[in-house]
Amino acid sequence: MAATYLEAHGFAIVARNWRCPYGEVDLVVQQGGRVHFVEVKTRRGRGHGLPEEALNPRKAAHLTAVAQTYLAEQGLDEVDWQIDLIAVELDPHGKLLRCEHIPNVVQSS
Repeated sequence: MAATYLEAHGFAIVARNWRCPYGEVDLVVQQGGRVHFVEVKTRRGRGHGLPEEALNPRKAAHLTAVAQTYLAEQGLDEVDWQIDLIAVELDPHGKLLRCEHIPNVVQSS
């Protein structure tokens, strides 16, 4: 769902579920020469808070390390990049309530 949303908004999907020793990023996308590392957080109901509240400082540090590793492995040391979040909320029956792209949630570059 998140990939489809981003593609509909002009992003090109570069990688899905990219892993390295520091962790994983759900999507790597590109738009206009800028690379976006996208974390997707889904919540069914509000019992555990909003999806964006799940991105804590520890997770942000892991995402930054993953992004830097990806860029180094791809030889993209000089490219502009950022870490974004897709917040997905579903009702208790699985119906989509919200799919929101929140750009630059971790200040990275």
